[in-house]
This record gives sequence, structure tokens and C-alpha cells, in this order.
Amino acid sequence: MKSRGTVAVSIFLLFLFGSGLTAQQSVIEQEIKAYTSNLPFSMPVIQLPAIPDASVTITDFGAVADGRTMNTKSINDAIRTCANKGGGIVVIPPGMWLTGPIELASNIELRIETGAMVFFSPKFEDYPVPARGNKVTSPIHGRGLTNIAITGKGVFNGNGQYWRPVKKEKLTERQWRELIASGGVVTPDGKMWWPSKEAMNGEEYLKNLRKNKKNPTPEETAGAKEFLRPTMLDLVGCNKVLIDGPTFTNTPGWALHPTQCENLVIRNTTVTNNWWGQNTDAADISACRNVLLYRNVFDVGDDGICMKSSAGSDPKREFALENVVIADCIVYHAHGGFVIGSNTDGGMRNISVKNCTFIGTDIGLRFKSARDRGGKVENIFVDGIRMKDIATAAILFDMFYEGNADNDPGKVRIPYFRNFDIRNVVCDGAREALFVRGLTDAPIKSVTLTNLSVTSKQALKMENADGFTLTNVWLNFKSGPVLTVNNGKNIQLHDVTTAAKAELFVRAIGAGTTNVQVRKSDAAAAKQDVELAPEVKPGAVIVK
Repeated sequence: MKSRGTVAVSIFLLFLFGSGLTAQQSVIEQEIKAYTSNLPFSMPVIQLPAIPDASVTITDFGAVADGRTMNTKSINDAIRTCANKGGGIVVIPPGMWLTGPIELASNIELRIETGAMVFFSPKFEDYPVPARGNKVTSPIHGRGLTNIAITGKGVFNGNGQYWRPVKKEKLTERQWRELIASGGVVTPDGKMWWPSKEAMNGEEYLKNLRKNKKNPTPEETAGAKEFLRPTMLDLVGCNKVLIDGPTFTNTPGWALHPTQCENLVIRNTTVTNNWWGQNTDAADISACRNVLLYRNVFDVGDDGICMKSSAGSDPKREFALENVVIADCIVYHAHGGFVIGSNTDGGMRNISVKNCTFIGTDIGLRFKSARDRGGKVENIFVDGIRMKDIATAAILFDMFYEGNADNDPGKVRIPYFRNFDIRNVVCDGAREALFVRGLTDAPIKSVTLTNLSVTSKQALKMENADGFTLTNVWLNFKSGPVLTVNNGKNIQLHDVTTAAKAELFVRAIGAGTTNVQVRKSDAAAAKQDVELAPEVKPGAVIVK
């Protein structure tokens, strides 16, 4: 006879597993609840995918882990067969698995086990040009799916060296010589290496093709196939998505690119690329809603964690990207640790970034856009960021991405950035503590920066800024004024102190500069408190 305790445990286990809820899912749900509670905006409940507990292994469908056999058919047959039976787990066991593109399906978890490496074919003919889009088929892709997961501690290797160009300026002389010796071609100016002549000429080929035909066929576009680098993981219009544990490396272009997805969780995931890897962003979250990224590690050749939106995503929505939480992530090399833009024309709001570490990124917090790429970006909350050895600005707002002209009347999609709250930031090593450059007719508005401690070469620079409040800021810098403000207004500095006596506290230029207030700060200790350019009205800067 079973004891009452044994019966109770049996009933509990029956409930737990019979309901389709695994112990791991329960843990993740509790973590989601913790990370999305007490936010400064209303966050919907994020729903995890519900995957049936049936499972198959790719070896059941003929896959061979010898690093030579092409396993595209075996892997995709396993996914389709499992999906046709209602879904479940497709297991990639330890081994070296060569494959072409993998197409995901609804109700499927693709589990790559520890010791497994999936590396993607170097043959361009294995990547068809789809009917839509400007890239070849991605190594891992899915469109319009529900309940999908990619889990496990294995590795996906994109064989990106067969796709990516390399800029000479990013390599040492020895690396450059070795790259040229490996094959490929170099541009006539000697500044860029390409894997093939077709890849090098692809952009010009497409430009000429589209002059004569607005919507070329996939067959016509295929003439530039070697130029049309795919994103590593491309998910479009998917709901209830979990990425948990894998490593994505050596990607042809962007690594993780969910677009128009909802209920998206990325946790415990690693992305690594050589720092000279062209356009190898780690995670580009595009026009998605209800998103959580946590405990991820990224070390890449372009942006780390990046938010994007596009007006074409869903014209009915004012904000194409909204309700995003990022926490407990580490970014090593990247163009930016946390990034917004440059494409913001679809609008963004309600983003929280907490407790992240950036080491060796070009920029720490990078908010970028430009005319004809811009839209509304608001309600951005950043709290608890540690940075070390940042190449340029610790915090940057720049609406002149890629040098776009400020007053081009033909560019109408204007970026409006407002309502940013940034607090508890420590940075040891940067070129500038803060760099702000808005547009003349669309200044960056309503930004609060609280509890900052920054060691840098230069301090604070603002141009076309309106409504910036800095409170309890400590600056250790080598040269220049504490604040250089150009056409800025409603700027308040409270308790801004410096490690050493500054030569100049505020340099004000631009006729539009007005209502700059410095209170309870080290202005009196500076050799000169205020320097006004001739065009600045007397009284525009007040020191108390």
C-alpha cells in the first residue's frame, strides 16, 4: 500500500507534468514575474511557449555528425514530422552537424545539447533568395509561428567568414596579409576585402537592377546572392518565443533578429563574433512587443542590444516597439552596449534597462537616429549600468547618424526623443561622459540623469537639448569645460562635482541657449564659472 505522502507526491507530479508545465518553465515564469514587476510603466504578462513533451532526435531521420554529411533534409524532416504530430522537442545531440537553412515550425522546441555544434553550409547555392526581402534565406528562420523555442547549451556557427567583408582599418597588418592570402578580392582603393568578386559588386548590381525594375524576381536578385548576407536567426510575426541557452557565433550578419514578434524571452544566451565582423549585431529587437532579455552575454562586431522599429511594420500602431525589459546582461566589445536606433520611424516606448555591464564597447548607452529614419521614442528607463574602457561616449544621444544633414526638407521622418530617465551609472574610462546632439527643430527633450560617476577625457557636451536635469553627478575628466552647451535650454545641474578644480564650468554658445541653471555644484571652485559666446544673451546661464 502506498503511503499518503507517496500518493500526494504522485498527484503533484501528475498535475505538474500532465498540465504541460515543466519544472523549468515554472522557474522561468517566476523569473519573468520578478523581472517585469515594479516597472515604471504597465507591462503585460509575458506568455511562454507551450511545447508538448513528445520528442524526436535528428539521428532518427538520418542525420550524421561527421562534419561532412549535409543534414539539411534530416533536421527539417525531424521538425516537420514532429510539428505534424502536434509538436514537441527536436533534439540535436552532441556532435558536429553540417546543414543548410533550418526552418522552424509552430509548437516546436529545437534543443541543441551540450557538445553539439551546428555549423552552416559555406555553399551559397544552399541559401535560396525568398520571394520577399533583400537577403537570402537565413540559417535559422520562421514566419508567423506560435509556440517556438530554441534551447540547450550547444553552439550554432554561421560560417560568417564566407559572407562578410572586412575593413582593413580593423585589422593588424599581419591579419590583413593573412586575410588576403586566404583568397577573395580587395576593393580598388585597398580599404575593403570581400570573399568574392560577386559579393563586392553585389550592391552595384542591385542598384542597376532596380533602376529598370521596381520588384525584381528572386531569380534576378540571385545575381547578387553572395552580397545578400543573411541574418543568423530571423523570426517574423511570431508569438510566444523562447531562446534559452545556446551560443550563436561567426554570424554572416546580425545574429538574433526577431521582427513583429510578441511574448519574446531571450535568456542565458551568448553571441560572439570577431570585433571586426561587419554588421554582426548581437540582438536586434525590431518592432516587437512584450519582450524580456536577461542574463545574456554578447561580444560582437557591431551593436550589442539594439532596439529598432519601422513604420512599415504595422501602420495602425503608434509605437511599433513597446514594453521591453532588459536586465543582468553583459556586453563586451560592441559599437554600443544598449542601443536605440537608428531606425526609429515606427516609434518606441516603455523600455527598461537594469543592472547591465558594458566592457570595452565603443559607446555605452547609444541613442541614435536621423532625419528620414526617425519617429517618437519615449519613456526609456535605465538604472544600474557599470562601464569600463568605453572608446568614445559613455552616454550618447545623436540625431545625425551617418552624418545626415540637419536641414534637408526632403527628409520628413524626424526623430523625437523625449522622457529618458537614466540613473545609477558608473563608468571608468571614456572619451566623453555625455554627448548630446539633437536637431535644430527637434531637440532631445526631458532627460534626467541621476547618480552618475564617470572618469573620462572630457565631460558634458550638449547641442539642441531641452529639459536636461543632472543631479548628483561626479566627473573626473582631463580637459575642457564641465559643460559645453550649444543652443540648449532648460538645463539644470544640481550637485555636479568634479575630481579636480575645473578650468571652466560652463561654456555657452548659440543664440538659442537660455535658462541654464547650476546649483550646489563646483562652479565656484572652477577657475572660471561661465563663459558666454557673443551671441548668447546675458543671464542665459545662472550659477547659484
